[in-house]
Amino acid sequence: MAIYGLLIVLVVPLCLTVIYHFLLLRRSSFSQEGMADVIFKNATFYTGDPRRPWVDAIAVQKGRILELGALDVVEKKIGPHTCYEDLNGGFIVPGFVESHAHVISGGLQMLQVNFQDVSTQNEFIEKVKIAAREKQSGQWLLGGGWNNERWGGELPRASWIDVYTQDIPVWIYRMDGHMGLANSKALQILGIIGNISDPEGGKLVRSKDGGLTGILIDSAMKLVADYIPEPTIKERRDALVRASKLALSNGITTVVDFGRFFPGSPTTDVWDDFHNVYKWMDKKGSLPLRFSIFFPLETWSDVYTQIRLTGQRLSQNLKIGGLKAFADGSLGSGTAFFNEPYADDPSNYGLEILNTESVMNDVLQADKMGLQIAIHAIGDGANDRILALYQSINKSNGQRDRRLRIEHAQHLSQNALDIFSSEQIIASMQPEHLLDDANFASKKLGEERASRISYLFKSLLMKNVTLAFGSDWPVAHLNPLKGIIAATERRPPGSSLPWIPSECIEVHDALRGYTLAAAYAAFLENEIGSLTQGKFADFAVLSEDIFHAHAEVSVLATYKGGIKVFSKETTDFVL
Repeated sequence: MAIYGLLIVLVVPLCLTVIYHFLLLRRSSFSQEGMADVIFKNATFYTGDPRRPWVDAIAVQKGRILELGALDVVEKKIGPHTCYEDLNGGFIVPGFVESHAHVISGGLQMLQVNFQDVSTQNEFIEKVKIAAREKQSGQWLLGGGWNNERWGGELPRASWIDVYTQDIPVWIYRMDGHMGLANSKALQILGIIGNISDPEGGKLVRSKDGGLTGILIDSAMKLVADYIPEPTIKERRDALVRASKLALSNGITTVVDFGRFFPGSPTTDVWDDFHNVYKWMDKKGSLPLRFSIFFPLETWSDVYTQIRLTGQRLSQNLKIGGLKAFADGSLGSGTAFFNEPYADDPSNYGLEILNTESVMNDVLQADKMGLQIAIHAIGDGANDRILALYQSINKSNGQRDRRLRIEHAQHLSQNALDIFSSEQIIASMQPEHLLDDANFASKKLGEERASRISYLFKSLLMKNVTLAFGSDWPVAHLNPLKGIIAATERRPPGSSLPWIPSECIEVHDALRGYTLAAAYAAFLENEIGSLTQGKFADFAVLSEDIFHAHAEVSVLATYKGGIKVFSKETTDFVL
């Protein structure tokens, strides 16, 4: 009995101590349940949510917004482990949503020769000459970004650069990605000779004597694609990280990515990148941004199969977005498809890359499977044809929330505005493109036609059309702040006057185009696009009030899921 008594004396207090600490820990965990991990304060918060556009503080738990409003209300979510983060008087906006970019392509191009600043023929030649010195015989010289309109409109020729690149194959994209220049060495490697026929949906530009100039347009670029060395998986992963850092530094937290898919490019590139770059990095937890990936239209059955296997949302950072096709080329390359001929070339209406009859079955079947469709259309003729195609989808497959998209929608007939509205088509547009087009649209289309049909931002908004904004990077800057200025001011470089001033829009409309409207266009409005309870705590800290000083604004920091992933002060990234 004495032994039992001793055991009771020793064990009972020990048990009580264990139970006490267990309950204490449980109480601590219960007290943190529903409480904030961090409270952000000392800033002007523009939420982008029309129900509550302005708040004083935000509470975040597990990467999502737990509470927002007045500081004393938000502080009711303080738990034993809650910390504060002082935003030092910054101006907060939702994390930008880039509606149209080619991320890996842009990341690769960041290491190639950049011709965006070239404004004369001599500068073009000199840039090639300098770059060629760094290449070994037979090694490809790759680059992009040139714009022939900056030196008067004449297209570059292989003869400009052949003397400096006799043993070096050269391929340099135009800024819009719809044409490129190959030197004579490259043409030799490709086996392209003067009597070659133009491929369907493409063109090889010839001189007056019938000789090839080296310019390949749209699907003709496929002749080059098979010969350019494919970047390694590591190079593509590095390109994604490099591009993501640029995006984060400009306040972008989500990208709708149209991949390495251009007229003439193999459809396999996008799929290879999806499996070996995006999915691989996502499984490692190392995707720096949130991505919605679009795939070539002709691979719709593969997309459907992939969704059956993994679901459309693979994680918080990776989503299968939908399908992409091309209806025409670009204005600058003279391949955008118009209802009337080009003013500077009456024999040219542009290139109709996509035969709507040939893809009708693919589009109908893909839509029946619930897949989102996005089609590139720039000229008014191309837009009219795609709008008619979309109308037929709605009639054949019945009404549903399909959010069909037209990418670019740069030149529109008056009838097109009504169809965009009645069929609830998304206009996915890139404001910075107008800055380049303004300098030559009148020449190519005629002044009256250009001013009547070009970049109709205000007209579309007046019809209650959803405008989702992006950059088409690397065609234009991966910088929404520049896009907002372009959409609101429409002033081309060197001009103090806006181009088509009646189509200027307000800052809040442009900002919405890069946030909530862009999220809606990607079926992501319940997750991102505004600072709203339950959504991800993705936001950018700006240096100024964007509504009153948008020309001077810069991004000071970017937060994704409540974590600072970029700081301008330290140029640090958390990837």
